[in-house]
Amino acid sequence: MMSGYSPEHAVSGVTDPFLQVRILRLLRVLGQNDESVCDAMSDLLAQVSTCTETQTNAGNAVLYETVLTIVETKSASGLRVLAVNILGRFLLSNDKNIRFVALTSLQRLVQSDHAAVQRHRGTIVECLRQTDTSVNRKALDLCFALVNESNIRVMMKELQRFLQSCSPELKEQCTSGIFLCAEKFSPSKRWHIDTIMETLVTAGESVRDDAVSHLIQLISGSSELHSYIVQRLYKAVRRDIVQQPLVQVAAWCIGEYGDLLINGACEEEEAIQVTEDDVLDVLEGVLQSHISLPSTRAYTLTAIMKLSTRFNNTINRIRRVVSIYGCCHDVELQQRAVEYNALFKKYDHMRSAILEKMPLPENSTFAETEISIEEIKEKNESQPKSIPSRRLATCFVTDLLGLLEESTEITPITSGVSSIHQNVPNGGSLLDLLDETPNPGALPSHVAYNNNGLLVEFSFTRPPSSPALLVVNSCATNSSSSDISDFQLQAAVPKNVQIQLQAPSGSSLPASGGGSVTQSIRILNPQKVPLRMRLRLSFTHNGNPIQEICEVNNFPAQTWQ
Repeated sequence: MMSGYSPEHAVSGVTDPFLQVRILRLLRVLGQNDESVCDAMSDLLAQVSTCTETQTNAGNAVLYETVLTIVETKSASGLRVLAVNILGRFLLSNDKNIRFVALTSLQRLVQSDHAAVQRHRGTIVECLRQTDTSVNRKALDLCFALVNESNIRVMMKELQRFLQSCSPELKEQCTSGIFLCAEKFSPSKRWHIDTIMETLVTAGESVRDDAVSHLIQLISGSSELHSYIVQRLYKAVRRDIVQQPLVQVAAWCIGEYGDLLINGACEEEEAIQVTEDDVLDVLEGVLQSHISLPSTRAYTLTAIMKLSTRFNNTINRIRRVVSIYGCCHDVELQQRAVEYNALFKKYDHMRSAILEKMPLPENSTFAETEISIEEIKEKNESQPKSIPSRRLATCFVTDLLGLLEESTEITPITSGVSSIHQNVPNGGSLLDLLDETPNPGALPSHVAYNNNGLLVEFSFTRPPSSPALLVVNSCATNSSSSDISDFQLQAAVPKNVQIQLQAPSGSSLPASGGGSVTQSIRILNPQKVPLRMRLRLSFTHNGNPIQEICEVNNFPAQTWQ
């Protein structure tokens, strides 16, 4: 170290980068959990960070190892900011591999050094405009992690722009992330609803099925905006019916609030003169269009039937339209038409009561995956114990490095049209009739992984305040003769199950069972499908990086029934 420049070992002007990398890795090991060592080597790390050439791969390799050493030790805050700035310079590189590495590293730092990463938000957003899909995906995840109350409007504009041009495999991830951020940080209900409607227009068919039902929930809970929303959706569907998810929402809103559309009482939107026949013309056009999906036709036929209690002058026309579909080849549409005809003929005195406006939903939140225990407790204290049916969002939180895409085929995804959302009853078993409460502690534990001394065991609990929520407590131990470091557990489930992983208690497993790493996994399974989970375990053992992927299919029946 003291011998100075050695040209025979230099690479592209960098003195012996291989030796520097090895030394930095050694410092990383020595500095873990030892503040005095971190203080002693802080000046050295700062010197390497500022004096190393950044125009060559050799220099970038040394800088990257320096960043890892700073991040994985208890370095001073100034050094951590310096590490983030180095990664920010990496983002300006023309080499897409360097950009990918920088984005991956920044994603690890965004929670602990959020303010420092936030300073590079503009550069990160620029990575969305790159042509490489892998870089786009990493930049997208990082952008969602940087969204907060102060930048929500600016970031949503950038993400909407990216959604217009991104590759098809990223559209669903992008839309799910936009929906989640809009729910979490929206400055107003109107902005929230406008953002989701614009996203539906841009994304087209690249949205999950439950996006429609969640938007309907949000709209129904915003009574002061009903007139504005129904006029805007009517204009959109009159202009174009290609975007089927938006047409489904429009059909529901017109059926529910068609009287407001006819009255034209809306201060926010330019007043339009609409007659009852105009509205029925648009809805019949949706029914007859060859591009309309079966679910869209079902929404539309129900909307027309609801208008029989909202409109006064077109009852006979509505009766004729409904009767036509009594012999439709689509069984779902035929069943609806037959039942609606029965309402007209046999139960006309009950029709107005059956088709009255839907009551406000008990829970109109749109967040699909980011549900914390604290949020659930707050909702349960102020509302009846119900959780709307959701499916897993393939967003930046739960898209576990590609595992989720592989696991989407585990269970077929079905969607019903008849119901908008499903409430999970409190308890939900015969024990409720006997005034008995299931004992959460009675759920048996389960060994998820056991190989070469590494044991991962799951135990299960259900919070009394939220019986629909399953909390999986993972405990990893190491019975081998050598330590395990850099331990990380990731999990993915089918789309109709919802998962959220909490931060682990650590990343090191001492040998001979000298310690453990625990991690909490929260799961919502409203459809009560058999639980399946794919695990990715990555760790370093005896100096060798190891990655294991396994699938857990034999969960105890009590965890999902």
